[in-house]
Amino acid sequence: MNFEEIQQKAKVLWEKFNQIEKPRILVGEATCGRAAGAMRAWHRFSQELEKRNLQADIVGVGCLGMCYSEPNIEIGLPDGRRVLYQGVNEDMIPELIEGFILNGRPCFEYALCSFGEIDIEGLPKFTDLPMINPQVRVVLRNAGLIDPSNVYHYVARGGYSGLYKALKMKPEEVIEKIKASGLRGRGGAGFPTGLKWSFARKSKSDIKYMICNADEGDPGAFMDRAVLESDPHAVLEGLTIGAYAIGASQAIVYVRAEYPLAIERIRNAINQMRQLRFLGNNIMGSDFNLEIKIKMGAGAFVCGEETALMASIEGKRGMPRPRPPFPAQAGLHGKPTNINNVETLANVSEIMNKGPEWFASYGTETSKGTKTFALAGKINRTGLIEVPMGISIEDIIFNIGGGIPDHKKFKAVQTGGPSGGCIPAELSNLRVDYEELAKAGSIMGSGGMIVMDEDSCIVDVVKYFLGFTHTESCGKCVPCRMGSQHLLRMVTEITEGKGDMSYIGKLEKLCHTVQSSSLCGLGQTLPNPVLSALRYFKDEFEDHLKRKTCDAVVCKGLISSPCQYTCPINQDVPCYVGYIAQGKFDDAIRVIRKENPLPGICGRVCPHPCETKCEAGKHGDPIAIRALKRFAADYEMKKGIKPRKAEAKYKEKIAIIGSGPAGLSAAYFLTLTGYQCTIFEALPIPGGMLAVGIPEYRLPRDVLDYEIDYIKKTGVEIRVNQTLGKDFTIEDLFNQAYKAVFIATGSHKALELAIEGADNPAVIPGVRFLRDVNLNKKPNLGERVAVVGGGNVAIDSARCAIRLGVKSVFILYRRSFEEMPALPEELEQLEEEGIDVRFLTAPKRVVPEGNGIRGIECIKMELGEPDASGRRRPLPIPGSEFMVGCDNVIVAIGQTSDLSFSKDAGLKVSRQGTIVVDEETDLCDRKGVFAGGDVVTGPLNVVTAIFHGKLAAKGIHQYLRGNPVVRHYKPVRPAEYVPPVELTDEEIEQLARPQIPRKDRNDRIKSFEEVEESLSEEQAMLEAKRCLRCDLETQFEMQ
Repeated sequence: MNFEEIQQKAKVLWEKFNQIEKPRILVGEATCGRAAGAMRAWHRFSQELEKRNLQADIVGVGCLGMCYSEPNIEIGLPDGRRVLYQGVNEDMIPELIEGFILNGRPCFEYALCSFGEIDIEGLPKFTDLPMINPQVRVVLRNAGLIDPSNVYHYVARGGYSGLYKALKMKPEEVIEKIKASGLRGRGGAGFPTGLKWSFARKSKSDIKYMICNADEGDPGAFMDRAVLESDPHAVLEGLTIGAYAIGASQAIVYVRAEYPLAIERIRNAINQMRQLRFLGNNIMGSDFNLEIKIKMGAGAFVCGEETALMASIEGKRGMPRPRPPFPAQAGLHGKPTNINNVETLANVSEIMNKGPEWFASYGTETSKGTKTFALAGKINRTGLIEVPMGISIEDIIFNIGGGIPDHKKFKAVQTGGPSGGCIPAELSNLRVDYEELAKAGSIMGSGGMIVMDEDSCIVDVVKYFLGFTHTESCGKCVPCRMGSQHLLRMVTEITEGKGDMSYIGKLEKLCHTVQSSSLCGLGQTLPNPVLSALRYFKDEFEDHLKRKTCDAVVCKGLISSPCQYTCPINQDVPCYVGYIAQGKFDDAIRVIRKENPLPGICGRVCPHPCETKCEAGKHGDPIAIRALKRFAADYEMKKGIKPRKAEAKYKEKIAIIGSGPAGLSAAYFLTLTGYQCTIFEALPIPGGMLAVGIPEYRLPRDVLDYEIDYIKKTGVEIRVNQTLGKDFTIEDLFNQAYKAVFIATGSHKALELAIEGADNPAVIPGVRFLRDVNLNKKPNLGERVAVVGGGNVAIDSARCAIRLGVKSVFILYRRSFEEMPALPEELEQLEEEGIDVRFLTAPKRVVPEGNGIRGIECIKMELGEPDASGRRRPLPIPGSEFMVGCDNVIVAIGQTSDLSFSKDAGLKVSRQGTIVVDEETDLCDRKGVFAGGDVVTGPLNVVTAIFHGKLAAKGIHQYLRGNPVVRHYKPVRPAEYVPPVELTDEEIEQLARPQIPRKDRNDRIKSFEEVEESLSEEQAMLEAKRCLRCDLETQFEMQ
């Protein structure tokens, strides 16, 4: 048959394939699908169909690129409806057969989209999927759509038309076509393909070689594998066209042996080419002869480099050689050789079919066409994509990739694999092409894209890539062999808390040396991850070196357990949890009190950041750490354990202004150190915002009173109704022989709502409202109350209003549920109590009526494009204004501090309205004055305020002893060794995070009694036994 006859046969077969006279099941059976269970699903389909005596065609197809939804299986019916199902497992298959094949019900619960021309109501089309719609598929044009083992499928969709056209031209004309397309090598360097071909064409020799480099070695990259498995003929056609253009009679596909399915597909495709005379002598009736062979590589990364690859084919050790001579002059066996990678060749076949102008219409001025990328790492929709050059990183990650899992922050993306660099989130609008990536310190590479979130440590990532390139270095040249070794050693030491700040300069110097003097591309580019990380994340290296911290909680040399490390006060969580598991409750509270003077309070209102990093939470529910702390604190309170009064070792007196958590903590630790401390509190009761900002249903007064009394019994004096700037000044305190002052006055001043009518008396600041409630001053509220805000003050205000008898309470919040800053458990209880939250709603003006208000005019918001943090911006929708009726508006949009005393006190104030201090020590500009807590940070939380109290206590002690006020850092380690417990089989079966007991909804909204109850001893011990005890990895050092 000639080519026209082959085409005609192919079209007939393709049309028959798509007529679907009986049910047709297409199974995505590339390696990714097989790894997810596609072949087991295929087998189960066969069994179930045979059991029901049903006739259906089951055909294997390639990879659609949607790895996140594998196994992907399409079912088509004779009525023309085609549905793609995601995550198909063996248990689903009987239901899919019964539901869709037999009864025509699409089984929407498993369906991802529809295929073909017939729309199915309730299902998006494949091309409308967010991952697919922005793509332009050239290389992936057939992936997942055809049977890769059937050459006629490929021909029917335009396959080998490019070769047919090329053979009608002179080789030089073919090269000019490729030049005109602007195609650049997709293997990494981006050298113009047509120009490269022209060099080989001009070389005179009796033998020339054309090589396809399928030695894909980048971690996280799978573009070549997917293309070879899904559409091998596209690559082989491009290889054949290239061979014709340069005058080669022999071609080789160099592919790593770890790709058995790809090799099988290539071998089958080569045999089919021979059968159809697309290979061999007189191809398609021309005078062009070509043979293609397969060479399996051993998987050495360095063999991706051209000269090392050719050495491997020759049977030598894969090591690069100096250039010149370049392969185009003297390559394989000393003969002119051209090497292109898989993606480049798959583009060639379509360029020759559709023309260079078509291809050049995509991309940018200097980077034409499309590029495939393997999306991997911390991204919702992992897989293989193909997009026009010039698309932004933001579009790829958030629109195509679906953003970051669990709403975490996007941190960086590594492009170009171990030879590339880290692009930070702030450059997410960067256009992806060769030049822009190079400017940013990275490379295109073959197309790997590894996404990182807030839990990724850049230093650790750099260590990983250096470990890879050091292992893969062939060792031929000293700069690469020794340079990679020393780079890896230094970065490893940084992750272990060793080294000093000089390491940063040493790393940079060594990187430039390796970069400029290595023999091949592997050595020249291996410093890229280090240099780009130092360029954009130098602070992370500095944190590891100076502060001995790893905020991603990854580097085990710096942390013992994620929970202890994440806690602002480094509370030794595994230690006290270990004691609770053993029933040693006295020891548990003793350990807690070492770092935390307010355990009963933290056990109730701490935002528990420790639980967000809990290892148990990665594959299930995190340990109920806060509830366990509360249990230990309640045990202490019931048992009546009292502290010893601290011995006064020093004569200096210290004044502490403010009795919130920061002030109480500073006084506690300074008193235990041996100082006389007096707290001055402006309110009529001690406790600061603990007393007037948190309702009793969350923090009962008896608990707060116990905690304050405990601190007083250590020797702390508290004076109430003492306001700084009114009743006394800083100067007065120094005149009264106080030798140091700690300011912890908190953030008690509400931010105002900047809209028309906000000055109406019916508009109440949330902070003032909660203060009145806590001081038993009943606020005057109407029957309908709107609360503006989304934080804990807003939630508490709404829940208090319900308890005060208000009939209708609702919250207006301008963002979506996922972005509410309030604690998840507070939102859950809010819903239980019947309080409505109106999301994406912002107040525009308060509408007055008589002496009060008629309501509040609002405007609807919509979420715009994501910013660098990954959060989508709320934008007002023009013309969407609407009225909400209410009698009062409680404004809870934030707080600030009253710093009217700052000028007379000689203190600097920031633009954010906070006292300026040395962040390392909490020391103010004025001698002997320290400040901490919300007055320095802005409104945060209890445990952060406790941290500031501890920090100030250490600084004040240094100051009063005449020592430099400096902060000392060391890796976080457990306080003491606690042996692990052995669980019984019965306990293992019972392991599950307990539901924290709560009062009934109808009872609790009628009073301010505490909603949550404490765990029982049995519950607490069982939950503590669920702890994975991450600290045991480092506790052997202590033994």
